[in-house]
This record gives sequence, C-alpha cells and structure tokens, in this order.
Amino acid sequence: MAGQVFCCVLGLVLLLVVTGTVALIVQGRRDSMSDARDRTLSVASAFAHSPGMVQALDSAHPTVRLQPRAEEVRRQTDVAYVVVASPEGVRYTHPDPAMIGQRITDLPPYALTGSGYTRTVAMGNGPAVSTLVPVRRPDGSVAGLVSVGITVESVNTLADRSLPLAAAAAAAALAITTGGAALLGRRLRRQTHGLGPAEMTRMYEHHDAVLHAVREGVLIVDADRRLTLANDEARRLLDLPPDAEGRPVAALGLAPETAELLVSGRTVTDEVLRAGKRLLAVNLRPTDARGGPPGTVVTLRDTTELRAVTGQAELATERLLLLYEAGARVGTTLDVTRTAKELADVATPGFADVTTVDIADPVRRGDEPVTPHGATLEMRRTAVTSATAEHPLYPVGHVVGFVPSRTGAMRAHREDADLADEFRRLGLRNWDPEVAERIRNHGFHSMLSVPLHARGTVLGMVNFWRAGDSRPFDDADLSFAEELVARAAVGVDNARRYTREHALAVTLQRSLLPRGLPEQSALDVAYRYLPAYEGVGGDWFDVIPLSGARVALVVGDVVGHGLHAAATMGRLRTSVHNFSSLDPAPDELLWHLDELVARIDRDETEEGDAEIAGATCLYAIYDAVNGNCTVARAGHPGPALVLPDGTVEFPDVPTGLPLGIGGMPFEAAEFHVPEGSRLVLYTDGLIERRGRDIDTGLDLLRQALTGGDRTPEETCDAVLDALLGDRPDDDVALLVARTRTLDPEQVAQWPVATDPAAVAGVRKNVAQWLADRGLEEEAFATELILSELVTNAVRYGTAPIAVRLLYDRNLICEVSDSSSTAPHLRYAGSTDEGGRGLFLVAQFAERWGTRYTDTGKVIWSEQTVGETEETPL
Repeated sequence: MAGQVFCCVLGLVLLLVVTGTVALIVQGRRDSMSDARDRTLSVASAFAHSPGMVQALDSAHPTVRLQPRAEEVRRQTDVAYVVVASPEGVRYTHPDPAMIGQRITDLPPYALTGSGYTRTVAMGNGPAVSTLVPVRRPDGSVAGLVSVGITVESVNTLADRSLPLAAAAAAAALAITTGGAALLGRRLRRQTHGLGPAEMTRMYEHHDAVLHAVREGVLIVDADRRLTLANDEARRLLDLPPDAEGRPVAALGLAPETAELLVSGRTVTDEVLRAGKRLLAVNLRPTDARGGPPGTVVTLRDTTELRAVTGQAELATERLLLLYEAGARVGTTLDVTRTAKELADVATPGFADVTTVDIADPVRRGDEPVTPHGATLEMRRTAVTSATAEHPLYPVGHVVGFVPSRTGAMRAHREDADLADEFRRLGLRNWDPEVAERIRNHGFHSMLSVPLHARGTVLGMVNFWRAGDSRPFDDADLSFAEELVARAAVGVDNARRYTREHALAVTLQRSLLPRGLPEQSALDVAYRYLPAYEGVGGDWFDVIPLSGARVALVVGDVVGHGLHAAATMGRLRTSVHNFSSLDPAPDELLWHLDELVARIDRDETEEGDAEIAGATCLYAIYDAVNGNCTVARAGHPGPALVLPDGTVEFPDVPTGLPLGIGGMPFEAAEFHVPEGSRLVLYTDGLIERRGRDIDTGLDLLRQALTGGDRTPEETCDAVLDALLGDRPDDDVALLVARTRTLDPEQVAQWPVATDPAAVAGVRKNVAQWLADRGLEEEAFATELILSELVTNAVRYGTAPIAVRLLYDRNLICEVSDSSSTAPHLRYAGSTDEGGRGLFLVAQFAERWGTRYTDTGKVIWSEQTVGETEETPL
C-alpha cells in the first residue's frame, strides 16, 4: 500500500509539474512575440516620425544622412535591423552596406497604406518579426518606408529568462510532494513491517501452521511473566491447561524449577530440564534483542529417546575423528620407526591406555620378513606409548616372538583365563610369566592384538591395552583396531620399501665415493660425507695425487636426487680421475668436464629421459713446493681458508657457469697458502637449507672455523655440529686439508745448457745431491733417467732447460724446457739408432709422464725410494 500510494502521488505531481511548465513556456513565448511586435512597431514609428526624416529622404543623398542614424537606433534599441527605403522599396540604409541600393523583393503593396504593418519574415539567422511604417510628407504623400525587425531567437531569449523561475517552482513542488509521499509510505511500512496485505496474510497463515505443526515446543513469556503464546507441542510437553495463554507462568501448575527457569529472563542453550518422565532441552532467548517488545521466547525439545543413543553417537564420532587423525599423523615420514611411534601416539589415550608396536627386524632394514610356516618371527619393540608415566610392558628394543598364523585381530581378558595362557593363544612368544603377573598387578585387564600386515606379509604386531576403570574391548573396538592398523600398515610398508631403496642408493653412492685417501705428503686430509635423510644426491669429493709433490682436491654436486644422480656422480668422478692423469690446469679440466656433461645431457634427451645431468664442481691443485693453490669452480661454492692464526678467509675465485650449460670459459685463481693453513671445500648442502639463506650459512661456517689450531678431523666435527641438524635436507660433502710444504733441503734445481756435454755435469750434481742425503743406492737409476730426459730436452727441446729433484715420499725427477712437443714411448727396431731412452725411463721409474705449463712442458719420473729395481737386460 505504501508503494502504491507513493507511486500514484508521484505520478500526479509529475503530470501537474510538466503540464504547468509547458503552459508557462508557451504562454511566455506568446507574450514575447506580442511584445516583439509592439517593440518593432514603436521603434519603426518613432524613427519614421523623427524630425528631419522627410528632408533626409528628399535629399540628394539620403543614405549619407540616414545610415548613421539608423545604425545608432539599431544599437540602442537592440533590434536586428533598421532599414529605410524609398516608396519603391530601394534600401537607403541597412546593417550590411552591401544591401544598400537593393530593392526589397517581398514588399507588399499595402505597406504604403495605413500606419504600419507587422509580419514574420525569413532571415539568414532564422525567422524574424518585421514592421513596416510609411514616412509621409505634410501633404500625405509617402516619402519612404521604415522597416524594423527583431529575430525570433531574441524573442525566445526573452521568454527563456522566465524558465529558471518556473523550473525552480516546479522542482520545489515536486520535492514537497515527493517528501510528503515518502513520509507517508515510510509510516505505512513501519506499521506493517514492510509487508503488503498479501504478504501479511500469507505470513500469518504460515506462522500459525508452522507454530502448531513443528515438533518443538514454543512459548512466549512477556515482561509481566505471563504466557502470551504456546504451541501444541509445548502444551503436550508441559501438560498446560487449555486456557494457559494470558495467565501468569506461576499459575500454570508447573514444577517450581521449571516455572523459575521460564521467567528467569536469562539466555540458556540446551539446558536439560526434567519434566515428569521427560528430559527436555530448553533454550531461552530475550525478544527485545533486536528492538522487539520485552519478554522471552522459549523452545523445548524432547531428548528422552535421544539419550539412549547419544553415547553411541559420541563414540562413533570419536572413532571417526581418531581415524581422521591417524590419516593425518601416521606415515608423515618414510621412516619405519617414526611411523610406528606415530601410530602408538594416535591410539593413546584416545583408544587404549597403552599401545605397543613391534616390528620385525628385516622390516626395519627395508627387507620383507620370510618366516617358515609355524616358526617364530622375531620382532623388536619399536614404539611404546602410555597414558601414565609407568607401565609393566617390555621397553623399546626388546625382542618379542610371534607366530604369524593369523591376519585378523584377537582380544584377551583377564577374566577369561590366565594372561600368560592368553598370550600363547594369541601367538605371542618369549613372554615371561613374571611380566604377565606384573601386568595383572598394574590393573591391565583387556588387550587387543592386531597383526601389522601388508600385501599378505606380516610386518609386525600392534597391541592395545586397557587398565583400571576403562571398559574392556568389545567387537566394535575389534573392527576399529583392524581399520586403524590397516591404515598404519600402508605407511609402514611404504617406509620399508623406501628404506630399502634408500639403502640401495646409499650403498651405490658410497661404492662410487673414495673408500680411503691416497698416500701423499702435501696435505693432511679429513673428510665427511652425509647423505640426505630423504633421497640420495650426487655429491662427491676426491683427493688425487699429481706429479711434482702436488695434490688435486675435488668437490662436486650433481643436480637432483636418487639413483640417476648417484650414477651420474660416478661417471663424473671417473672422468675427473681420467682428465687429471693428463695433468691439465684446473680451468682446462673443468672445460673438458663441461663438454662431457653437455654430451650426457644430449644423449639422455635423445633417449627421452627427462632427467638432466647438470652439476657443479670445484677443482683445486695445491703445490707443496711453493705453497700455492690454483682453484677453478663451475657454479660451486668457493673454498674457505683457515690461516694458522685461526682467522678465516674466503678467497676470491671467479664463478663459472654450472657444468653442462657451456658458452663461457672458466677462470682459475692462484693464491699462496701458508704452511699449516686449512683448506675447506664443501658442497652447498652444508650452508644452504630450508629457512636459511646462503649468507647466513657462510657466517655460521666462518664462526665454526674461527679459532685455535685444530686437526682436520676436529674441524670436520666442529663444522657439522654447527651447521647441520639431525636430518639434513641435502647431501653434504666436506673436505678439510691442512697444508704442508717441502723443506728446501728436499728440493734441488739446476739450469742446463743446450749442449749435449752438459749431461755429464747434471749426472755429477745429482750423484752428489743424492749422496748427501744417503740415497747412494738410487744414484744409478736416477742418473740413467736424467741422462735420457736431459738428452731429449737438449736435442729436441727449446731453451731454457732446467732439472729439478724432489725428495718426498718418493724421488721425483723433472726436466723442463720451453717446447710444447712431448716425447712418446715406442718399441725401437733392432736397426734403429735411437728410440730406447723413454723405454729405459719407463723400466727404471715407478711412474713417468708429461705435464704442460704456461712456458712449455715438464717431463717427470717418480722412483720408489728403498726398493731395489730389477732391470731386465
């Protein structure tokens, strides 16, 4: 009704306002046209009867006299034009001088009669109101015509000046009428709560039907504690009299506690109230919470029948929640022991007072237990969780025997028989009767035994215990325990298989890593290798002795985890060994390794293998003669250097791209390492981990290395304790090498002239140097080797030529020259005059070879000191 009244009033007001406005505009324009006619007539008459008008018209040049006067009148009177013309219509004046002298084409014949004639004519800027007035001589003859015009646009402008007032009046009338209609509609809606007649009728019908049909009692008590409304269900539940509505609650014959609760006025949610033999759930809410009248609405539900099944529903809900919790908590890691502990923690105390989990030893190692039929399967207690601090059961680590003759759950009760007999019936072995007695004395009276099996294999046993006032296990508990253990068995089996695969991968990886360090005197080396807790990576390290009392240190990391990464690591480690036998510079070796990784990537891509063998590597060569270290790296963290005073430095080594990317050369850096310093090489798993960036890891590494003099072994332990936790996320390879340098007395060097006769002087110097060190037995072989090497250098090499002897663990002879051409070992023919020198060197030396330098090459040989060489003749 409010909406209809509002729309009707608003429509009438709009119609009246529009009609009045249109009428006002039409009337205004009509009055403006009349005013325009009067205005042009008055201007034309006044100008026509002005003094001197006839004389001007009869003069020889009327335009000269009348044009200025006509323009002045036009400007003063604000008309469109003032034109003076002859009786024949020839213009004497005009606002446009070009029109002067032209004839008025549409001059009506009756314009010369009468006192004036007004008409509407067309102009270039629109229609205009024009008035013609004749100028008469004293004798009554017409001397000329005066035409005055004003445009319709100017007339409308005059009329439009009244429009704002009319619009304002219309808007005011519309606002007043709309406001009144809105106030009226608002009052009507407030009184009807926004509902129309049909809606109010429908609401009442639904309200009455629902109120009396719902299976929940509804009462309304007003502020005077009188019952104002009660539906049929409330009357039935409270046994109210027929005339209860309108009477005080205290006079309805209700129990005192019931009447007191209904008129208390407080907020109540599901409070249980006894009414005769019924248990009612009562809810009270105030009715004035949202602006309603003061009072209380009461709802009543009969919960007598529900109480019988409430316990079962709550128990089922708890079991579902427990199964959900088991799904979320059990099997979060691929660790058999951790999974067993998670199962025990979930079941206690929600299902049992104590839960024990026993796992077969082969399962803990990742294997499947194989037990002959009827034999005992040895299982080790893996997890125990108790609701109390003490329990009489076997602790973790105890071996328990079980005969895997069943896959279903079984239970035992103390009231049924002796517990020791029950244990044997369940297939449990190795139970001490004293332990069974302690179980009895601690109040344990019920047990559920459920085999932990997956894919037809028994992996272990889960036992649930109840003690004290806990109710014994029933058939429902038996089914729930089987479901719970079945879910956990999947996690245990997954962990077992992962343990087996992880062990295989670790075994493969460790078999590909160095099993020991080679013998050398340049460095005192210690190392650590820790595989990732989950997954095996491709980290590796190596210590490779080189010629000339030099040692190569290598650390690398293959991208990814698993067997593929471990296998790729083995290929790269073997390749580094092969490349290092050629004794290239570190940057050159990384270049060869980069080519190899790129080729591996191409081969695997062609075969459809998605895994790419990207890798990082650091290769360092330490020279024990001069104490210099040359390092190159390909995408790998740089080394750390611990000086003898305990300070830590990170040498600036140019970072190359990771192996396999290609496109950029590698750069090497050389720096001096004082004797007694420690070179620390590592993979990124040491300094990077989840939640810690690399800068923080480097700071921790610096702090762990800073300090007094420690052995490499102690340094490894300190670094791992400071930077790693119990479960590393990535593989870690750590290599710590303390440097040594050769004593100057262990090194001798002589320049050699490019003259074959210089060989004799070399032999003499070498023999004397060996005799001074008690190595007379090595003199013959050494002189022979040097004679052949120096002779080749003098004959085929380029100056300068030098000889160097190094006495370390072995005796090393080196001959260097500026030529890059290396000799090759071959079998000389019986008629050849030469070609036997290197053959003799290979026979007398333990090892020999060639290495290239920036200035040429070095031919070297290594002899084992103290061993008699048997030279075949």
